[in-house]
Amino acid sequence: MQTKILQPTEENLIRAAEFIRRGEIVAFPTETVYGLGADGLSVEACGKIFSAKGRPSDKPLSLHVANLEMVERVAKISAAAEKLFAAFCPGALTIILPKNKIVPDFVTGGRSSVGIRFPANDVALSLIKFSGTPIAAPSANLSGAPPPKTAQEVFDNLSGRVEIILDGGQCQFGVSSTIIDMTSDAPKILRHGAIPAEKILQLLKS
Repeated sequence: MQTKILQPTEENLIRAAEFIRRGEIVAFPTETVYGLGADGLSVEACGKIFSAKGRPSDKPLSLHVANLEMVERVAKISAAAEKLFAAFCPGALTIILPKNKIVPDFVTGGRSSVGIRFPANDVALSLIKFSGTPIAAPSANLSGAPPPKTAQEVFDNLSGRVEIILDGGQCQFGVSSTIIDMTSDAPKILRHGAIPAEKILQLLKS
């Protein structure tokens, strides 16, 4: 497989979205790090993410969405979670919610919950919209390697493992999203990231 770095023109975004709809994988930028994306509702497509990254199959994938309608399609949203979406999304926050049946157990590592990310990046949002499906997208690197902040870093990691890399320049943050678990009455920060945990928890207490 020959890996190509493409500029995110409308033509290339449509081409990349066709790859997603066909069950292939595409690397693309977000405001945090570059992601390795596939149709988040397809077991076969998401299997290609695990294979390309060398990622353990029991490690869950988060879904990237372009609007709240997509969130409602894949997860159950509580009133508290709605506050987070209103305050921080689009943005560098992954919110874990109870999943709907449409999300395969394979994608969530057998868990009854799913991480939802609403990225604040025009290239990512356009790709999701053109694809018409939530996109599963962990960082676009080999498992254990640093998350990539540029298209070239993705190429250096995954050349020959992914056909298309959309080049959106250097990521704004260069660190992963903050993850908060909202599946119980006691919200829990699972990963510290681009949005300070204190800011998130303070909002939930207000």
